[in-house]
Amino acid sequence: MIKECPQCKAPADLAKTNLFRPFCSERCKLIDLGTWANEEKLISRPLNSEDFYEE
Repeated sequence: MIKECPQCKAPADLAKTNLFRPFCSERCKLIDLGTWANEEKLISRPLNSEDFYEE
């Protein structure tokens, strides 16, 4: 299945063979990791235990 890379918007393969999914490349994955590490992205509310269960 092909989806849009959340970082660069290029096509990204979501198959298990893509080690960087949902990203298209290691570069995009590391850019995203960097934004979290720099606290540019934050979780907007505290997590609750029910957040970990799928419906």
